[in-house]
Amino acid sequence: MIQHLAIIMDGNGRWAKARGLARSEGHRAGSERVREVLNYCKDVGIKYLTLYAFSVENWTRPKDEVATLMSLLSMYLVNELPLFHENRIRLRVMGRMSDLPGNVQMALTHVMDETKGYDQHLILCLSYGGRTEIASAAKQIAERVVRGELTVDAINEETVAQYLYLPDVPDPELIVRTSGELRLSNFLLWQASYAEFYSTPVCWPDFDRAEFDKAIAAFGKRERRFGGVEAVK
Repeated sequence: MIQHLAIIMDGNGRWAKARGLARSEGHRAGSERVREVLNYCKDVGIKYLTLYAFSVENWTRPKDEVATLMSLLSMYLVNELPLFHENRIRLRVMGRMSDLPGNVQMALTHVMDETKGYDQHLILCLSYGGRTEIASAAKQIAERVVRGELTVDAINEETVAQYLYLPDVPDPELIVRTSGELRLSNFLLWQASYAEFYSTPVCWPDFDRAEFDKAIAAFGKRERRFGGVEAVK
């Protein structure tokens, strides 16, 4: 069983280039794929879906491309809210939401407030970086130590985990990356410690039900030992 699936949605630009289209069309096609993957997750009982939508490094992309991505995000939020209500999907954000344009922040806040009572989770990583998240947790812990609220000896893995962006969300069992790349790219560095990794050569806009099922089937064949000798069921 997979409770939490995380996906690095890669290959929108390459998908568009292969078809002689602008990169923006690849991003548009990618945003439409999200709806389908949410349905796939619901069908197989996956409660948490985390999508690497925009990294802290993505701010260095051309301004027009960043503007297109932000515009697509705003439109996605407006268009998908009825679907979130219909399927009881809770939207959450992981990352530095304050970095985003004001109108995007307002749209995100509105949808998160509207859906906060639902139990199916869609987590968008926006202006997110794994190192940034861990550094933020370390800073908060250090501030508590300075104030005398926490001793150094009391700091352990559980302490750090409490100061991550979404401490109540379980670690992902499976991380999927599309477009054939074999790296995490600063994604969920803490939470991915024991996650299984699956890479597919298919670009994100083409990640259909057949490809989704392949990833789930591959996970089912893995033996998860968590550092031990015998596989943990």
